Amino acid sequence: MSRVSFTLLVVGSLAVLATPRAVAEDWPKWRGPRGDGSWNAPKLPDKWPEAGLKIVWKQPVGGGYAGITVADGRVYTLDLESPIPKKKDKEKGEDGKPDGTERMLCFDAKTGKELWKHKYPVRYGNLGGYANGPRVSPTIHDGKVYTLGAVGHLFCFDAKTGAIIWQHDTVAKFGAKVPEWGFAGSPVIDGENLIVHLGAKANGCVIAFDRANGKEVWRSLNDPTGYCTPVVIQPKSGKQIVIWTPKNVHGMDPATGKALWKVPYEVTYGVSITSPVFYDDILFVTGYWEGSKAIKLGEKPTDAEVIWTDAKTLRGVMSQPLYRDKHVYSYDRGFGLTCFELATGKKLWDDDNQLSPRARNPHASIVWLNNTDRILALNANGELVLARLTPKEYEEQSRTKVLKGRVWGHPAFADRFLFAKTDGGEAWKNAGPHELVCVELVPEK
Repeated sequence: MSRVSFTLLVVGSLAVLATPRAVAEDWPKWRGPRGDGSWNAPKLPDKWPEAGLKIVWKQPVGGGYAGITVADGRVYTLDLESPIPKKKDKEKGEDGKPDGTERMLCFDAKTGKELWKHKYPVRYGNLGGYANGPRVSPTIHDGKVYTLGAVGHLFCFDAKTGAIIWQHDTVAKFGAKVPEWGFAGSPVIDGENLIVHLGAKANGCVIAFDRANGKEVWRSLNDPTGYCTPVVIQPKSGKQIVIWTPKNVHGMDPATGKALWKVPYEVTYGVSITSPVFYDDILFVTGYWEGSKAIKLGEKPTDAEVIWTDAKTLRGVMSQPLYRDKHVYSYDRGFGLTCFELATGKKLWDDDNQLSPRARNPHASIVWLNNTDRILALNANGELVLARLTPKEYEEQSRTKVLKGRVWGHPAFADRFLFAKTDGGEAWKNAGPHELVCVELVPEK
């Protein structure tokens, strides 16, 4: 090969490596590939087509608020196969018999074809009046899928075949306490461990399992079960696991589970829902009634100090906050999407419930697009919204209807597509049938 030919070959190869990928990232866990609500997306239009977005495929599914995850051309979610009869004499399941069937489902991302499923009986009872199905987003890692059902069934599946690698009934085996509205926190991978928020007996609020074989590695805290997913953070003092329970916000040593610090934060009805977010050495937590707290972490692992609180204008519900450039965008139960300074809590604006309609429990799933000020949001009415978020304003660009019915479950974004499903929202009696849809965001070139 001549020197010129070799040079052209090298330059050509580098050009290929520098070219943006034709497809975007997968969505393998709760809040996306980095767990921060961001997605490296293909180039999206400034406005949706007037005719709306193309539905590539749809599949009927049962009820539940479980999120969707996507990896390696497969789509995963949980559902309840059929509505649970609401019988007055058995509303709380006093007879002890199973009253429904949960399912783990896997579909081909391109065609919607069902690839595998696993069914198991469950005893729901009433679940606080929201007994329409599981709540948790499956976690995909290293060829395995980890799931937690509404009443504590923890599974590790082979992601391709659906074969069970290990499983636990956490209530029967560990004394896990099902919270009033069912387990909602996703399993979290930390190295070789799987971190699960269970509220189990004997110091088992959080339990770490060996992700390969399901054996218990450590357990920590005596707090009850909440609804939020644990988070792994990296403050100056070194890596920590943080969990917000109905009683406290805790920091833990990820290797041993040892409690490092605690900030009391007791919430009405135990609704610790949104996962804490950590940026600029500040941990932010927000709740429906008691509002928000900002906790400054310091040089030592035990350093934790509340630097501000707001119980009037920053009352988060279920929508997970986003952070960008020292500002947080959080969904307040009364004002809608709200922007404030993370360091001070100073509110800059709210959208007066433009993004999603005012409701008792307003909701929208919000995702950053690449490293820009643009977002994609799926609101409670099944509308997909394009908008810009800056410290100055909420600027909506376009919206289009992609689902019929109420939507509380979190969608997934992968390749060129949105994957989302209806769940009935507050009307648990509308548990099914529902639809899982694949929506084309940009046409294939």
